[in-house]
Amino acid sequence: MNPTKISYKRHCFPPEIIAHAVWLYARFNLSLREVEEMLLEHGVDVSYEILRRWTAKFGPKIASRLRRR
Repeated sequence: MNPTKISYKRHCFPPEIIAHAVWLYARFNLSLREVEEMLLEHGVDVSYEILRRWTAKFGPKIASRLRRR
């Protein structure tokens, strides 16, 4: 079975940052503001609203990939 690839086109941040932010939110049950603060500590300035959009858009796809593993 060939897994579908997640498309990060037309996003201002690299795919690694988006995937890591969504992973932090889903895996550790953090709030969006906590994820925002964690990313800010590492020099990534992103708002919690953008994180909410990312989790709504990419969350189910990333979760299904993690379940397959």
